[in-house]
Amino acid sequence: MTVSLFVGNNVIAQEIIDKAYMKCLYKYTYVRDTLAGVCRDDLLMLQIGHKASKCFSHYTAQIDSLYESPNGREVLNKQMKQAFATNIDPPHKRMRAYLYKNYPEGKMTVTDGASLQDYIYEDSLNVQNWEIKDSVKIIMGYQAQKAECSFRGRHWTAWFAEEIPIDNGPWKLGNLPGLIMEAYDEGMQYHFLINGLQRVNDEPIVFTKTYIGSKKFERTTRKKFLRHNMKVLCDMNGYILLETGIDLGTNDKQKVLRYDLLERDYK
Repeated sequence: MTVSLFVGNNVIAQEIIDKAYMKCLYKYTYVRDTLAGVCRDDLLMLQIGHKASKCFSHYTAQIDSLYESPNGREVLNKQMKQAFATNIDPPHKRMRAYLYKNYPEGKMTVTDGASLQDYIYEDSLNVQNWEIKDSVKIIMGYQAQKAECSFRGRHWTAWFAEEIPIDNGPWKLGNLPGLIMEAYDEGMQYHFLINGLQRVNDEPIVFTKTYIGSKKFERTTRKKFLRHNMKVLCDMNGYILLETGIDLGTNDKQKVLRYDLLERDYK
């Protein structure tokens, strides 16, 4: 199914993969630099439909929405100048991944980016093998029960609400008999906490296009993407020089120690 969005004199065709009946917001905090202890935050949106769901960064989606409009880059440039002039955080992409669960059926489709190229790969769905514990706590007025599992190199703790019988959650997490309200890894390098829950009426779940680089997704596999992403993080200056001809200076040889990806099983 597709829908045409009219922007000025242009018509932008968007593929609708499902329609959401519920929307969740999660505060996402993570350690960006493990040596310096630099933390970052994000706001993730989870749209839940009857067949598929979509999880993505609210801030990244704002930037991508500007890219798709005729005068979006001009608007973004003005916002950037205003941010620098007032010494506030300029608009920028945060988590670049868009995750589509049960799309195609029984699988997960992930789009993500590294440097100036976006990629697409297929992933397994609901592969976490949770052990449900007796502990409970209240999150947003719901009784949440504790569960633990090891998933792709990290030990995860999740708190899920059986009152909301949806086997879904932030990022790639799910496969519990209730919506995941909170999840974090051992050491709290990555932390998801729900802070909004809303019933919606047939809100379109749209497959987001790419508007950077070649403006086409390069197909890959999960582990190949993770390995490439780590190489880019550890040699960002080199990749920028290769792709744009701009030399930002020497590389930091300690960068390989600074980054600890969300999924550690890429080697």
